Amino acid sequence: MANPSSDSESKPRTYNPYQDLNVNPQFLKLYNLPTSPEYLFEEEALRKRRSWGETLTFYTGLSYLGGAVIGGAKGTFDGLRSAEYGESLKIRVSRVLNSCGHTGRRLGNSAGMLGLIYGGLDSLIFHYRDTDDVLGSVLAGLGTGSIYRIASGVRSAAIAGALGGVLAGAAVSGKQVLKRYLYLSLKLANFQLLVLGYGIDKVLIRNDNES
Repeated sequence: MANPSSDSESKPRTYNPYQDLNVNPQFLKLYNLPTSPEYLFEEEALRKRRSWGETLTFYTGLSYLGGAVIGGAKGTFDGLRSAEYGESLKIRVSRVLNSCGHTGRRLGNSAGMLGLIYGGLDSLIFHYRDTDDVLGSVLAGLGTGSIYRIASGVRSAAIAGALGGVLAGAAVSGKQVLKRYLYLSLKLANFQLLVLGYGIDKVLIRNDNES
């Protein structure tokens, strides 16, 4: 006849970090957070992408901010480089601030205008095609460059349109590659954490059985 105590000792016991604490199991459900986005209204969950107003705001603000930062850095460098020998510190600081503000404002306005045109065309193309893919972004970039440089002539508009289409396609493709790389990295990190947790559980269970 088998000894029931030996059978119970041979079975592995799962490790519970809350076993020595008087924690109500109902409170543990508070940490079971959903992984999918939550929306207040059902129509928000059915949307495939941002609305046209959100798209305009996003691209315009992001482009203006990026252009202002790059222009400010370039203006600061130009102001420091154009400093003359014997100038006082006050004049040098004033020169750098003027150059930074002027260049940053100019590039910020230009980039913001490009973002505004791109966001409008991207929303318009999505409205008629009902598909959010690389081709729509390329068409939006092509139209953005052409509209932005149309006042300089047909040749300049064609070159700017081709450049805008290439840049938009490269940006979208790079974004997709980056998202896929981050997804694979997160999956690998989760697998490593699972292996580490499994190893820790095995060590704790073995120590409990030995004790």
